[in-house]
Amino acid sequence: MPYYIYRVKPFTQLDQLSAHDTFAEASSQAKALRLQPDLPATDKIKVIFADTPLQAENLLCQVRTAGPKGDD
Repeated sequence: MPYYIYRVKPFTQLDQLSAHDTFAEASSQAKALRLQPDLPATDKIKVIFADTPLQAENLLCQVRTAGPKGDD
């Protein structure tokens, strides 16, 4: 399964930027993209592991719940 890099804009607008076979390649490109001065503050660069671009977009659109906090 490839690692996809997406630019996530406000209101969950998704732009697929690239796909990589290894996490190291995807991570280094994502870090470089995050450092670009022309990246708007409202946009996020995300790396997602999925079978297809459609599955990656579905995962990026899902609302995630926060995990438990500390020791209770």
